[in-house]
Amino acid sequence: MSFVDRILACRDCSREFVFTAGEQEFYQSRGLMHEPRRCPECRSAKRAQDGGGRPQREMHEVICSNCGKLTQVPFVPTGSRPVYCQDCFQTVRR
Repeated sequence: MSFVDRILACRDCSREFVFTAGEQEFYQSRGLMHEPRRCPECRSAKRAQDGGGRPQREMHEVICSNCGKLTQVPFVPTGSRPVYCQDCFQTVRR
């Protein structure tokens, strides 16, 4: 199938933007059925507003089992295993 550049209007800012043949090919290869509704700038702004599309991780304060420094980890420590700060984790990991 041959693709041609298309001019679309952004639903947020109403500016026109080009939906290139390469982008159309990419969309098809990923099985995406709908064309983009926002221009690249508005898409970037929307992603930034939503936190990059990923939910923020809840961080929990703990004391490093190796050096005793206060640190934060992205999981709830159960106490059954040691928890390390980033520096000590890198050392212990090796």
